[in-house]
Amino acid sequence: MALSTPETLCKAALTASLSLCAAGALAAPVEPSSIEPEPLKLTAEWDKVFAQSNRVAHEKITFVNRYGITLAADLYKPKTGGSFAAIAVSGPFGAVKEQSSGLYAQTLAERGFLTIAFDPSFTGESGGKPRYVASPDINTEDFSAAVDYLATRGDVNPERIGILGICGWGGMALNAAAADTRIKATVASTMYDMSRVNARGYFDAMNEEGRYELRKTLNERRTLDYKAGRYTLAGGLPDERPAEPQFVADYWDYYKTERGYHKRSLNSNGGWNTTSSLSFINMPLLTYAGEIRSAVLLVHGEKAHSRYFSEDAFKLLKGENKSLVIVPGANHTDLYDKKIPFDTIENFFSTYLK
Repeated sequence: MALSTPETLCKAALTASLSLCAAGALAAPVEPSSIEPEPLKLTAEWDKVFAQSNRVAHEKITFVNRYGITLAADLYKPKTGGSFAAIAVSGPFGAVKEQSSGLYAQTLAERGFLTIAFDPSFTGESGGKPRYVASPDINTEDFSAAVDYLATRGDVNPERIGILGICGWGGMALNAAAADTRIKATVASTMYDMSRVNARGYFDAMNEEGRYELRKTLNERRTLDYKAGRYTLAGGLPDERPAEPQFVADYWDYYKTERGYHKRSLNSNGGWNTTSSLSFINMPLLTYAGEIRSAVLLVHGEKAHSRYFSEDAFKLLKGENKSLVIVPGANHTDLYDKKIPFDTIENFFSTYLK
């Protein structure tokens, strides 16, 4: 008699559970769900915070994630023909595709990649209700849904697809790279680990007691919101530029001025739902970062308050195809538009999306 191993036991348990599901289906047949995009109202005019390039073609597109949410994106395509390497871009956390992610996408398209910059679920022009909520699971899935879309385009080589996440979407991108083997290369620029900062506060200043009090406050807010029939917004940046902390002033300089303000941006306006951070507290994003086999490039500013997120994430990564680049003199938001090392990013994607 052969001895059972943990692997065979797991397979047997999975088979048994599927059999039970199938047995139940005999009594009540369940049809597979179809992928059905919802109609979205997309703007026709160019309303980005950066100038439109005449070197690439641009169009609005939509795609559907595994939770049935339709996402809106801007597609940027080189005006040359052929089968392209493709890159999906999103972020920063609380921004929209008309801001930094669109700039990254358009510039990389000028350098020969087919790119999309998408609004994550529940934000911008993308679908999903309630509005203005973030999820470590669903927002990671948004990247994989973008890969679904790109991999099924006739002008994209499905073996040459990468992703790029900015700020909080840098952490989501690493989580997606750990889960989705179709992703061949990942860039996380000026990365935040949103699960870490929500659970531990900035610079890990929050302890267990602090987390308990935070959970208590947020769950009390859930009750109040449900009673009121609407979700309370946490509030965006202040109307007046703060003197300190400096990184909040840096955010203000981007989101509240002509440099980066956009009417659909949460950070430029009312912010996320107050209870949006609840799921991040208990769901660490980088648990399996050490299992990412594909290439990863982390880019961060030398003077960024958030630099420790990339440096600590880099310690988790394994393999010679992982690298960390520190941009001299740059703060967190400089990598939104002012000091983006596009040559470095282009070389990385050119190397690993061959």
